[in-house]
This record gives sequence, structure tokens and C-alpha cells, in this order.
Amino acid sequence: MLTDGVPLTDHHCHGVVAADLDRPGFEELLGEGPRGSFDSSVGLAVRRWCAPILDLPPHVAPDEYLTRRAELGWREVSARLLRATGTTRWFVDSGYGTDNLAELTGGTVREIVRLEHVAERVIAESGTPATLFDDIDALTTVFDQIEAALRDRARYAVGLKTIVAYRCGLDFPLVDAPPAAVLPSRRLTDKHLLGWLVGVGARIGAELGLPLQVHTGFGDADLRLQRADPLLLTDFLRATAQTGLTVMLLHCWPFHRKAAYLTHAFPHVRMDLGLTIPYVGHRTSAVLAETLELVPFRSLLYSSDGYGLPELHYLGARLWRNGLGKLLDEWIAEDVITGADAEQLITALANGNAERAYQI
Repeated sequence: MLTDGVPLTDHHCHGVVAADLDRPGFEELLGEGPRGSFDSSVGLAVRRWCAPILDLPPHVAPDEYLTRRAELGWREVSARLLRATGTTRWFVDSGYGTDNLAELTGGTVREIVRLEHVAERVIAESGTPATLFDDIDALTTVFDQIEAALRDRARYAVGLKTIVAYRCGLDFPLVDAPPAAVLPSRRLTDKHLLGWLVGVGARIGAELGLPLQVHTGFGDADLRLQRADPLLLTDFLRATAQTGLTVMLLHCWPFHRKAAYLTHAFPHVRMDLGLTIPYVGHRTSAVLAETLELVPFRSLLYSSDGYGLPELHYLGARLWRNGLGKLLDEWIAEDVITGADAEQLITALANGNAERAYQI
């Protein structure tokens, strides 16, 4: 297959759970909600593609798979699956979960700084919220501290990320100044504060040449999917079009065609399919085909969005390779593309586009 052996740059992922898991714990991480299960497309994919990495036959029963997993232990399982991805660079979202990929993979790991995580930590360390937010001067100081903390973290990072889709939706207000008053909360949900925070991230990203990743499309049950439609970012994309910022639309399903339109309309926008790939399983080539209908080839990146289970990192890579290889074989057979052009496209999607966007 043309895609085999091509090194990957995973431009958005997370660490893995550093513990052995029973079946309920494993299955909970196998889905985006609290009811993940082997009885799903991703469950089939684990049994088909991950089992051989653990010295098991394809399609092994779930309990047999988990027994073997326990015998090997989480560290050995993680190292095998992560190294089998063929990934040489990992860009890790530091705001969620464990960052342990460097020790398990031997690859290069760089940080993606999550805006909300930094802001919430600064607020938590700034004093008693009940009095803090009644004092305008103190509130202004906190906003200054948030921006300073983001700038400090950004100096060592390869990119920034926002999960504003989870907090208030992608139709956040575009504001230059922070709000005059904020209700105390450990979890930022005020849309004006979030709009200001994304604006700060966009400004820092433009100044330092760091892409800003934006969660779009499906996620866990904490998300209102209709408010994660990337088309809601249109005004934001217009506002940032001439600033030098690169915007990365993550995941995108079921809005991947809409995201592809945005990359077509706005040259500073990129996208990936991220966590879509493990969950659509054998339908990966169809989703890739729908995305490649419109996305400029330079604007599509690879990522796994693997989190918790190294199986998700591995499936992100294995199914992406399978799906893209199958699609390009069809294009070559139909004389849509030459073999040489197909190889160049694979390299661009696998690592080249990420290297250019993140200025590696």
C-alpha cells in the first residue's frame, strides 16, 4: 500500500492512561460518551487491527483481547501500539490527560497549549473568587496575568488550542476587551470572557507564528453539537484572515464538508479529521473522499486525537493509511491521479503540511 512506511506527524493528540484497565474502564475510553463499547465500529477495529500488535489473531473476542492486554501490562501495550503508528512527531494538547508519549514512543513531542486550561489555572491561583470578581482593579490584573501566562507558555509551544465549542459554542462574540464583570466559576463559560480569550490566543498565535487549533464537530456529551459547526466561525475567520494567524479546525465530523469549504474560502484555515477516523472505522475512505472533494490538498493534516487508550492512536494511523491508500488506488485506477502525484499527496497529508503550518 502506498501509505505504508510514510512517517506521520500527529499534530493533535493526548497522552495515554498510565494504568491497567478492566473492561468497564477500557470501554468507557472507547467512546466519546460514558457508554463506549466493543459493540461498535471502533470496537470492531480494535479487535481487527490492534489484536495482531499484541500477538493475537485478528477479530479475537473482547475478553481474550483484554486478558492479553492485562498480561502485557499498560506500558508494554502502549509502547507497542504507539510505535506501530509510524509517527515521528507528536503535538500534545497539554490541557487534558497525561503527557507521557515521549517516554513511550521515543519520538519528538511538542506542546499544544490549551487557552482555557491556562486561564482557569491563573484565576484559581489569583485569590478568593468571591472577592476577586467584585474588584475591577483585581479583575483587570487577572486578565493581564492570563495573557502573560499564555505568552510565557507559548514561547515553548508549537501551537495553541481552544475548546470554546464546549464552553459556549463557536458563535462566541468577537471582542477586543475583556468583560467588566465575570461571575466567579472554576470553569469558564462566560461567552464574552471566552471571546476575549480566543482573541488573545489569536493575537499571540499571529505574533509568534503559532497555529490556533479549534475543536469543531463531535465530542463527548458535554458538547452541544449544533454549536460546534465550524461555519459558526465564519466571522472569526474573516477577522483573522489578514493577521498572519493559521487556524486549525479539528475533527470536524459530521461537518467535514463544511470545514472543507472553509479551507477553500479562507487560505489561512487548515483542517484534520482527527478522532473521526477511529470511530468511522472501515468507512474512513468514504469520509476522506468527501473531505478531499473541496479541501485544498495543502490544507488537510493528519492527526489521531488519541487519548487514554493507545489503541486510538494506533487506529487513527492504521485506518488513515488504509483509507487513504484505498482511495488513491481507486483514483489511480480511474486515471484521476498519477502514481507520482499520489505519493506526493500522501507525504503532504502525512507530515509535510504539518511541518509547513507549524514551521518545523
